[in-house]
Amino acid sequence: MASEFAEAIRQIVANRGISEDLVLRTVEEFLLAAYKRRFGTADNAVVKITEEGENVGLFAKKMIVEDVYDPVSEMSLEEALEYNEDCELGDELLIEIDPKEFDRVAIQSAKQKARQNLKEIQKDTLYSEFKQKEGEMIIGYFQRERNGNIFVDLGKTEGILPKRFQSPREIYRPGDRIKALIFEVNKNSSGLQIALSRTHTDFVKRIFELEVPEIYDNTVEIFKIVREPGYRTKLAVYSNREDVDPVGACVGLKGVRIQAIVRELEGEKIDILRYEEDPLTFIKNALSPAEVIQVIILDEEKRQALAVVKENQLSLAIGKQGLNVRLANRLADWNIDVKTEEQFEEMDISLESKLAANALFDTVEEESSDEISRIDELPDIDNRLITALTNAGYEMIEDLISLTDKELIGIEGLTNEDVEVIKSAISENVEIIEEEESESEQPEEGEAEEDSFESGDEEYECPECGSPITIDMTSCPVCGVGLSFEVEEIEE
Repeated sequence: MASEFAEAIRQIVANRGISEDLVLRTVEEFLLAAYKRRFGTADNAVVKITEEGENVGLFAKKMIVEDVYDPVSEMSLEEALEYNEDCELGDELLIEIDPKEFDRVAIQSAKQKARQNLKEIQKDTLYSEFKQKEGEMIIGYFQRERNGNIFVDLGKTEGILPKRFQSPREIYRPGDRIKALIFEVNKNSSGLQIALSRTHTDFVKRIFELEVPEIYDNTVEIFKIVREPGYRTKLAVYSNREDVDPVGACVGLKGVRIQAIVRELEGEKIDILRYEEDPLTFIKNALSPAEVIQVIILDEEKRQALAVVKENQLSLAIGKQGLNVRLANRLADWNIDVKTEEQFEEMDISLESKLAANALFDTVEEESSDEISRIDELPDIDNRLITALTNAGYEMIEDLISLTDKELIGIEGLTNEDVEVIKSAISENVEIIEEEESESEQPEEGEAEEDSFESGDEEYECPECGSPITIDMTSCPVCGVGLSFEVEEIEE
């Protein structure tokens, strides 16, 4: 009997996942409930269980009195002497109760309460166990399906894989092995609810941790994951060690690691790219597998950027139904517009004006509304042009205004295109005011006098932009148009 009781305890512990102490406590409550049902009270009932848990006994504690008024808690001296010859009036005896004496109703009531207690204990135990595992991976088996929701056998309990957390690529059959993320664990009156997911980005992260040791030991870290379940996932990674290539570590030798992950995701496409702090580089990487020629920041505050690609890369950069660029937007956290080279050239003029205005506004804010005076303060002038002008001795914008095109082209390192860029930057960002000349130039002896262009004489304006010009200019310092003057000789 003792061995049967101990074996029953062990089976309950194994099948329900409940500790032995909790099972023994439930047995004790079961016996007390049956006693109370039989005698109307359990105040004098005592349950004793051996230390090894191999046997259990139920006893009634009774007081020895001269006159018995309550046979449940009292007994006469004559009756007590039958149990113990040394007892006296006022002593208490423990009288063993045989559970077989209980009627059927008492046993059924006690059993029902014991089952309820075991169910609550099991629910609490499983809740504590699985609540600690939220966000972790678990493996179960397809059990049944109802209204598109899949019920998964997790061994000790059952989990549910809701339809909204299933990849559209995946089809399951009874008995299929299912690997999923423990998304949420709740406890309510109906029982324990364990929600699983195969669409969450953390599911992809856990798979990479299983397949890529460098991610598991934090040598390579995942910056961010964005995903359209069943279609495409983009993963930005970086390495904490210079000698470890984060992308190569995730792909594996001959693509072994990434192929295993793609198989687990039922063929879903995965783009692994390197995370960069520079937004221009990161946006370019985020649009992979498309090759991006150039990335331009349109509005840093609104996080708007433009990516320029070749004609044959446009569809790849945008992706089917805009999927690739949409994921790139979420990954880089920028609003990215993709254009071809031809489309970019068509919007070049307005774009350059916008960029120049933004750069000029930033400069004005930083310098407390001071005007641009240095060449290196001009927007759209790259370091190569600044270096060439500095080496030639030109650092201030006013030094360049009086130079002709021929003199500018004569500066080492500058081409005709460079000159046009410099002149355009000056005309768009600098307001030029010509100072009046105080003295007229005198012709040399023997030469014919030319018409004077002193202040107060006839005013000359550029035929193109209307800016003030002088006779010695070969081109307008503002718009750059070429100039030619016809001067009549004055007879002596």
